[in-house]
Amino acid sequence: MRPASWEAPMRAALDEARAALATGDVPIGAVVVGPDGTTVGRGRNVREAEHDPTGHAEVVALREAARARGEWRLDGHTLVVTLEPCTMCAGAAVLSRVDRVVFGAFDPKAGAVGSLWDVVRDRRLNHRPEVLAGVLADESAALLEAFFAGHRG
Repeated sequence: MRPASWEAPMRAALDEARAALATGDVPIGAVVVGPDGTTVGRGRNVREAEHDPTGHAEVVALREAARARGEWRLDGHTLVVTLEPCTMCAGAAVLSRVDRVVFGAFDPKAGAVGSLWDVVRDRRLNHRPEVLAGVLADESAALLEAFFAGHRG
């Protein structure tokens, strides 16, 4: 798929991110897209809602996709997420064997797909997904900025 073709899945991830606001979670959303272009997993941050430190959007979406597929290997699939994955989520993308990671906004404080670290392209690992960054980045960043502005002083 071309970069512009990832806008529709990113909009679905943005919908998931907005849904996280209802539980006071940081608005990050993710979807897993199968080889045929259909969404097979959805996730939003649920750390606050479920009191789960691993409740990141990517992990939730990857788990749902693996259950739908009936196996943990997600070859041919794409993880689409509104914010650059952290180290845990970048590791989950590698371990799930997704073909690519598409993300919106960069995360200079905790990003592990090029900003602070580059887990997914580490040559020492046995799987390295393709990366496409910056899809609807402004929309993703604006959602996060509005959330954190409301939580400051």
